[in-house]
Order: sequence, then C-alpha cells, then structure tokens
Amino acid sequence: MPPSLPRVLISAAHKSSGKTTVSIGLCAALRERGVKVQPFKKGPDYIDPMWLGTACGRPCRNLDFYLMGSDEIAANFVRHSGGADFSLIEGNKGLYDGLNLDGSNSNAALATLLNAPVVLVIDARGMTRGIAPLILGYQAFDKNIRIAGVILNKLGGARHESKLRAVIEHYTDVPVIGAVHHDPRLEIDERHLGLMPSNEAAEAQRHTAEIGALVGGQVELGRLLEIGAAAGAVPKYHFPADESKGEAALPKVRIGLVRDRAFGFYYADDLDALSEAGAEIVPIDALHDAALPPVDGLFIGGGFPELMMDELEANSGLRGEIRNAIENGLPAYAECGGLMYLARSLSWQGKTRQMVGVIPGDVTMHPKPVGRGYVRLKETAAHPWPALTGEASGAERPAHEFHYSSLDNLPDGLEYAYEVKRGTGIDGKRDGLVYKNLLASYTHFRSLQDYNWARRFVAFVRRIKG
Repeated sequence: MPPSLPRVLISAAHKSSGKTTVSIGLCAALRERGVKVQPFKKGPDYIDPMWLGTACGRPCRNLDFYLMGSDEIAANFVRHSGGADFSLIEGNKGLYDGLNLDGSNSNAALATLLNAPVVLVIDARGMTRGIAPLILGYQAFDKNIRIAGVILNKLGGARHESKLRAVIEHYTDVPVIGAVHHDPRLEIDERHLGLMPSNEAAEAQRHTAEIGALVGGQVELGRLLEIGAAAGAVPKYHFPADESKGEAALPKVRIGLVRDRAFGFYYADDLDALSEAGAEIVPIDALHDAALPPVDGLFIGGGFPELMMDELEANSGLRGEIRNAIENGLPAYAECGGLMYLARSLSWQGKTRQMVGVIPGDVTMHPKPVGRGYVRLKETAAHPWPALTGEASGAERPAHEFHYSSLDNLPDGLEYAYEVKRGTGIDGKRDGLVYKNLLASYTHFRSLQDYNWARRFVAFVRRIKG
C-alpha cells in the first residue's frame, strides 16, 4: 500500500474563480512557515505551474487524464510527493468539469483517484444566501467526493464575509477555512494564453511572496494542513517500470535548451526525462547569447516569442549560428514558440521581424486561437527519430496545442512527421515539419510511459553524433 501523503485538491465551482491565485498564495504562505510543499497542476498547462513552482521553490508537476493512465498519475504523484511535507493539487476549471460525459477525466475524478480531500474556492462576488445551495449541490452530485472546506474569494468586505459565513454555517456542514477579500495586489497580469509566465515577470518572487502574505493572512493554514493530513493512503496502483536505467552507461550528449523570457514552456518531467536518458542540458538565452555553445542537439520549447521579436531579431549572431548548425545536420526539436523562432519571419501587430529562417515559412499572429486543446497525431514514415525497442511505429500520439499563430507561405513538397487526427497542427492535416535533422511542430508532447519522446530524441542525437 502506498504511503499516506498529506494532500489536498484545490478546485472551484467554475473557471476564473481565482483558485490559481489562491493556490499560489497558499503555497507561498506555507513555504514561508517552513512547510515543504509539492505543487501539482491538473491538465496541460505551463504558466500556472511556473507560478506554483516559484511559490513553492520546487518544480510543479502536471497530472493529465488525456495523456496519462490512472496508474501513471498515481505513480507520479507518489514519486514527487515523497520528499515533501504537504502536496497541493490545483485543478483546472470547475470541480466536475471535464471532456467526458461520465466525468472520468474531471477534477473530481482526480480527487477520487488520489483519495484527496477537496477544498473549494468560491468566487463569492454578489452572493449571499445563494451560496448554500451551490455548496449543497456540489456535495450531493457525487457522494464520494469529500469537500472538506471552502475558501471564499473576492469578497466585498467584512460585512459580506460575515453574512456568507452565517449562511454556510446554518445550511451546510462544510467549514469555511478562509475568506479572501478583493485586493488588486492579488492580481497577476493577464495575457492571451492566460496568466503571465513567472519566468517573464521580473518581480515574480516578490509578487508570490506578497500574494502568500495576503492569502496566508486570510486562510486558516493550520486547518488546511489538518485536512491534508487526514487524507489517508493513496489507492493501490501499479508503478510503471523505469526503462531508462540502462541508458546511464551510454555516452552523454549535450543538448542545448533555449530558456529565457521568450521561451519558457517546459514540463519538469520532460527535462527530467532528458537527463535520465543521458542528456547534459546546456542553457541558451536566445535574447542575449551571442553564439551557440558546443552542443550535439537543440531543444526550443514554447513561449511568447512575439513579445520579444525585436530582441530576437537583434541577436542576429545567434540566429545565424542556429541556422547554420541545423543546415549542417544538428539534431533539433522545436515546439510551437520554437517553431515560430525557426521560421523565416514573425508578424504581429503590424510589425514583421526576421527570425532564424531555417523553416521556409512565415509566422502570422492572430487575435484568436488558431489551434487549442487536446490533439491526436498519427506518426508518419517521415518521422526522423527511429522508434525505440518495443515502441510501435506509426502509432497515434495524444498531445496538446495552444497557438495564436499560423505558419504561412510554405512551399509544396515538405515532409511532415505527423498526420493530424484531432486538432489543427500546421495546416489542419499535418504537423511536425521535418527538415534535415529538425523536427518542428505546433504540438506540445510530454515524455510519458506510452511515448517518451525525450528518450527517443536523445537516442537520435546520440546516433547522429556517432
């Protein structure tokens, strides 16, 4: 039986209830009090995990029913919770929201899988007596869900708080463990992909500390810890076998990782998987590094290159070296923002800036998303990375995408690694443009049990290096 790990799942009645800000505040407040908090985020997301990781001082991990099986979710949770005093899982959207009619991929399903008590964040603006049937309805909808407490959010003042507490105490048995009043200091700048990434916010540490002080002063942290401690054991699961142990003895390869204010969308599990497969991660700043360091491969993740397009264009020396390296056969992998950077040009808000130019196309930003949500891609014979032992070739891969840009003016005759079965990709039918040893897609993958792309990429880099 897996160990008992103190934990709570922070959810909400609906999207945009402020649960991310509350979660960030709880993490920062607990950390300030000496509690080692391990953060988790449900679903595919880069930005919220950045803020949660900043608040906790340790990487946030994603748990995703579409990309992961139940055993893998439970195993990852236990693996990363082991060194912490307390685990906080932030849900996405509302408690019962999800893709499937039966709720099998909802926040409630995750709470059930991990046997985690739920703390419900309620946006109480304009509410008084109506908050009682809302809580009662959420309790009644699924008797297996333990709503162990509520945190009232965005309150209008002390009188509003007093009324809500009286109503909840009279009509329900759910304790109010916090009441967070509306405060502009709790706001994080919004952006077209959601919350501003913490890697870009110059005062991210200061801001998370401030949010922690405000939230921590209005939530009973001791009660929260008591709720987590009473969670009990995680249900039994089958721990996936570690298939990367034999690779530790293989020669290391140096993989450049472009990570700066323009490119910051990386899953912690992917970076772990690269290292476990034998990669030495070499950091690269596309905004300031004048030259490409000695590397055997290159990985450029997603981000907001359009916001840094002037700086990216100005760093012509690095752009030229990356272009020449890929033209000369350097193995490279780029996702979304990385694809945009490797294109010929990038246009946004009436401006056009030159990018690396190795992809024969031009990127145009649009006011609304071009592709968003979960995708399924079928691998084609053009995929440059040979399949690993025991891995099915031509398999369909689950992943996700979220991009406001399109890749235009592409010539005919290009090769693509994936056929789009669900989603948008580059042109609605294909994704994963292949050029020499470059693979560039709008799709974001995660290195997981069924498709460990990091192991496969490292093996490809090692093979090309010879």
